[in-house]
Formats: sequence, structure tokens, C-alpha cells
Amino acid sequence: MIVLNARDRHLVGRFSYGVTPALATDVRHAGGAAAWFERQLTPARVTDRTADRIRGWWPSLDRGPANLWRRQVTDVEGGWEVMADYQRWVLLRRIHSRRQVHEMMTELWEHHFNVPVNGDAQFTWRADYGNVIRAHALGRFDHLLQAVITHPAMLISLDNVSSTKEFPNENLGRELLELHTVGRGAYGEKDVKQSARILTGWTVDMWDTFAAEYDKGRHARGRVAVMGFKHANASADGRQVTRDYLHYLAHHPATARRIARRIAVKFIRDDPPPAVVSHLARVYLRSNTDVRPVLRALVETRAFRQSTGGKVRDPGEDLVATYRALGVQISRPPSGTSGDRYAANQMLWQVAGMGVTPFAWPRPDGQPIDNASWASPARLIASMDVHQSLAAGWWPTDGAHYRRPAAWLPRPSVRFDALVDDLSRRILHRPATPLLLTACAQATGCRAGEVITAEHGLVRWGMYRLITVLLDSPAHLTR
Repeated sequence: MIVLNARDRHLVGRFSYGVTPALATDVRHAGGAAAWFERQLTPARVTDRTADRIRGWWPSLDRGPANLWRRQVTDVEGGWEVMADYQRWVLLRRIHSRRQVHEMMTELWEHHFNVPVNGDAQFTWRADYGNVIRAHALGRFDHLLQAVITHPAMLISLDNVSSTKEFPNENLGRELLELHTVGRGAYGEKDVKQSARILTGWTVDMWDTFAAEYDKGRHARGRVAVMGFKHANASADGRQVTRDYLHYLAHHPATARRIARRIAVKFIRDDPPPAVVSHLARVYLRSNTDVRPVLRALVETRAFRQSTGGKVRDPGEDLVATYRALGVQISRPPSGTSGDRYAANQMLWQVAGMGVTPFAWPRPDGQPIDNASWASPARLIASMDVHQSLAAGWWPTDGAHYRRPAAWLPRPSVRFDALVDDLSRRILHRPATPLLLTACAQATGCRAGEVITAEHGLVRWGMYRLITVLLDSPAHLTR
């Protein structure tokens, strides 16, 4: 079994949903964590057949918006059902994908440009919206910004579909400034109004075909000025002024600092050093908003190297890491209600019990990425409950294949302390500490020198208690 050294484990663990034996092997084959990381920054270089195949388990994720809407209004399939399937697919993709950095960055941007999966209309475009973010997740931020702000899901979610030149709706124009780019303090109310005027014309054929449209008759013409951006805006077709405006915002120093800080909070710590944020912002601007040089610069900082164990896993990260650590095999659920009890579907209710399902955060600011939001006693108790259920193979049962208790033994006869160390290396990817051994002994009633075989009571009745201790440890609850 390959166990990464502490530095490699930190890099791989921080940029993945949990180190597994298979991932450790990939790192070794790549030539170390740094080489693995560099390869991950170009996802096309990493084959990902299993993760790609899973999407086919839920065919409606690839249906067009008009088809999805018809299925809802004719009571064939509700939009909430399609979105639940999208959430399940996201969780399973994170479990199985070999493109772990790409998955992490896709999630980061889906939270940053939050379009909740819960809604009466944006569901028609929400899976496609995720596809668009995934396509740009490791590219240039200015390209990503252009793609998401004018995407039908965003236009529906923030009411730009109701915006006209006579009555510009300010929701999207405001959130574009406040949440997506420069942030509070960099603009005023006049800027919000001008921002809204620029975005008029981008709409969707609501309640009929749900086709994306640009309506020149809705576009508010006339000179606009937002902070330092100025444009004559003389044409009825405002698509070019939108492109120029979004390019300006993406390259603004305030945006550079906000994006740099967000990435640093996600991958370093909640209060990243201002000097590190400034350094990453400069890299962002020098690199024409390409995020890959920013990530390369981040992992080279002392702050990153010293941040081991400093980020609490949120509920989704915890659930995915637990399935990965236990090596639970999940099979395709049958179609129809008979598949509801299968693990691929039930795991959504598991993560809901821990606090939040993927992309269900109702506000436009997106799910928090700080520790305090996910470090409450209630969250910890909920995680412990899920850890125990999965360690014991109690729930879910249908469509989930768990490792037999005896299969955790490294050899037919092993001392308890050696078993704990082997499990720690396998699940936590680090040697067992004296504190961990003490906790495991207290939870199971076993002594350090006690010999464990397949016939021992620990294996026959209590292996789940031992596994749960490791899953409940800080080493698993953080990344």
C-alpha cells in the first residue's frame, strides 16, 4: 500500500475529495504530488471513463429545456426530481472522478456563481449551467464570467428575463458587482443602475420554449458608465457592450483581489495572509485572468505548506470523502420509484442530514466555504451518525457494496495496535498516533497487544466501531 509523505498528502488532500489508495497510486505514477497537480490542471490529459459513464444513470440531465418543461407540466417528471438527480450525479462524480482538481474548482465556481437548484424555472437550464462552468473551471476567469452571466439559468435566477429598457431589473446587475466581481465598496447605486441597463436584452422565452434569446427591443441604449468603464452603447444590439463590460470587470484590480482571496480561503485558510492574497491577485492579472497560474503560485506559498488540517470539510466533502475512504461500490439504480431506495439516490438524503445538499443554498451569495459555517456540534453529531451507518453497512443497503469486516485485516492474524496503524494508513493515509490508538482501544475494548483474527469478536461484531473512530477523527473531518 502506497502512503504519501506529509507534504504530498497535504497537497493532494487539499485539492481532492480524499486521498485513496487508487489516488496515491496515481500520484506515485505521476512522479509525486507536484507532477500530479500539474497534470490535473489540464483535465483532458486524465482519462475519466467511470465518472463520465455515471451521468447516463439519469437521462434527464441531458434533456433540452423545452423537453424538461413539458415533462413537468404533463406530470411526467418534476423539475425538483431532475435537480435531485443532478445533485446525486455531482456527488457520485466527485467520488469516482480521477480529475479531482477539476472537480474541486468546478464546485468552487458553482458556489461563487450560485444558481440554486431549487426553483420553478431555472431547473430547465441548471444542468447545462453546470456543464458550462465545468468547461471553464480551469481556464480564464474572464471567459467564465462571460459564459455564466449571460447563461439562461443565471438570467432566470436573477430575473434578467423580466428586465426591459423601460424597467431594468437590477438584481443581476447588482449581484454581478457585489458577489461575482469587484465586491462591496468598489461601486455605488448609480453603478448598479447602469450595470442593469447594460444587461437588458439578455432573456429567455419563458413558459413556452425556454429558448435563450437576445431581444434588441428590450435593450436600453445610450451612454453608460460603471466605475471606470464607459461606453457609448449606441447600438440596439447590446451584446458587444456586455462583452466589453464583463471583460472590464474581470480584469479590475478589485476583482483580482476578491478572486485571489476566495481561492486562498478555499485552499489555504479562512484568514489568508494579505500578502499572499496580493501576490495571487498580481499573478491573476499578469496571467490574463487564467486561474491555473494562480493555483500554481498558491501551492508554492509558505502559507499553503503550513496550513495542514486547517480546512473543515463541509457536508458534501465529508460524505464524498467517507465513501471514498471506505471504498463503497455503488451500482446503477433501476429507473422509476423502485430505484429510490438505492444508494445512488439515498446518498442525497445522507448529505441533507448533515446540513445541506449540493447547490441548494437559497441565496445568491452561494454556500459558505469557511470553517465556522460547518463546525457546529449539530453538524458533528450528524456526521458521526453517517460515518457509523456507512462503516457498519447499515444504510443505504440496496445498490451499495461494502467491504466485509474481515477484509480490513492486513493479514490473518494481527496485533490490535498494528491493525489500527494499518487502518490509519489506509483510511487517513498517515501512521496512527498514540492518541488515535487510545481512542480506538476505548471504543472497542481491545488492548494494544491483543491478537485479532477473523474469528475475534471485534471482526465478527464490532469492526464498524473501530472504523468509525477513524472517520470521526480530525484527520478525516478536515482536509
